[in-house]
Amino acid sequence: MSQVSDNIAKIRETLPERVTLVCVSKFQSVGLIEQAYAAGERHFGESRVQELVDKHRQLPSDIHWHFIGHLQTNKVKQIVPFVALIHGVDSLRLLDEINKEALKIGRVVPVLLEVHVAQEETKSGFSVDEMADLAPLIELNHAAPVLREYPGLNICGIMGMASNTDDAEQVRREFRMLATIAKNLFPHGGVLSMGMSHDYPIAVEEGATMVRIGSSIFGER
Repeated sequence: MSQVSDNIAKIRETLPERVTLVCVSKFQSVGLIEQAYAAGERHFGESRVQELVDKHRQLPSDIHWHFIGHLQTNKVKQIVPFVALIHGVDSLRLLDEINKEALKIGRVVPVLLEVHVAQEETKSGFSVDEMADLAPLIELNHAAPVLREYPGLNICGIMGMASNTDDAEQVRREFRMLATIAKNLFPHGGVLSMGMSHDYPIAVEEGATMVRIGSSIFGER
């Protein structure tokens, strides 16, 4: 058993069945990703468009590629044909661009709206107030397979990050806030992507349905 597969096995023991593990493979080699793939993983997260495109070409076609970084509008068209989920949609402009490129190829692209709850200005995302303004759009998603305003998109949940702090109670409060937003916007169930290597156990306790784990699987870069 490789170190990667051993790490995955240990993490799997801590995750309920309802939680999807996204292996954050950004900056990692194809060889290490293949080890995780051999261990049964199929969800991988990348944060740079060109790196994602290159790895998609080199690795098995049944991998579900997640884009987890800040996506520039001028690079959307490169990943729309194959990406499984775009996590960090943080503006209406980006929603518009993904929708436009998806319609060009006749695809409905799953996306998550990024919500900013952390006490750090460097993190991006819609504010809590902005999410309230978006609620009517999201509610349409429960009544039809796609949104009327964005027929090329499936807004299937939210994503967020807690503050980078050793204060576990602050982290818990922020994850709880994200969980409350997700429950209000998606009362019938939606994706709640939150939690990374250092804080995912708290995220899972607070209701995460998807966690993004990199260094605990592949080691520090």
